[in-house]
Amino acid sequence: MDVILLERIAKLGQMGETVKVRDGYARNYLLPTGRALRANAANKARFEAERAVLEARNLERKNEAQKVADVLEGKSFIAVRAAGETGQLYGSVAARDVVEILAEEGFNVGRNQVELHAPIKTVGLHNVELHLHAEVEITIELNVARTKEEAERQAKGEDLTSADAIYGVDEDALRPEDFFNPDADYDLDEEAEEAPEASEEAGEDEDK
Repeated sequence: MDVILLERIAKLGQMGETVKVRDGYARNYLLPTGRALRANAANKARFEAERAVLEARNLERKNEAQKVADVLEGKSFIAVRAAGETGQLYGSVAARDVVEILAEEGFNVGRNQVELHAPIKTVGLHNVELHLHAEVEITIELNVARTKEEAERQAKGEDLTSADAIYGVDEDALRPEDFFNPDADYDLDEEAEEAPEASEEAGEDEDK
């Protein structure tokens, strides 16, 4: 479908340009959100007549988006999720989850404004891009952890997939005595010497 863009849209074109897009994209997003008009003579004339108003409206939206961006830029948000010992999530964090997390903090961001190429499936610190406006893009940090306490530790640089994070065990500080009792009497040589003698005695008994 050919449409006339009423604002600049990344990877599509500038305001006033006529571009070809998928029918579904036009019907489900561009047209109902007022970002484009069907390309025909009547709408082209309408655009030219309203161009000044549209440019003013676009500038207002850009300024509003920039105000939100100034507050959000570089912020970190916590997402508490169940995960295994290796940090693999029992599920994932998708764009809609990011929208809900931001909404809980008082930020109204649309799902289509969250640039998440693939769902997040591991604990850790993840960068998420937000396209608040065609000309306003920022990055926030999503701190995915099993608990808020672990998220705080993770924010300080701790690896939550280590044994120390999960069990309170410092893997680097482990010593042999942590696995074996140094006071135990292990005399393998004596046991080896006794074994043949026992075997010989058994043989003598059989001969008798």
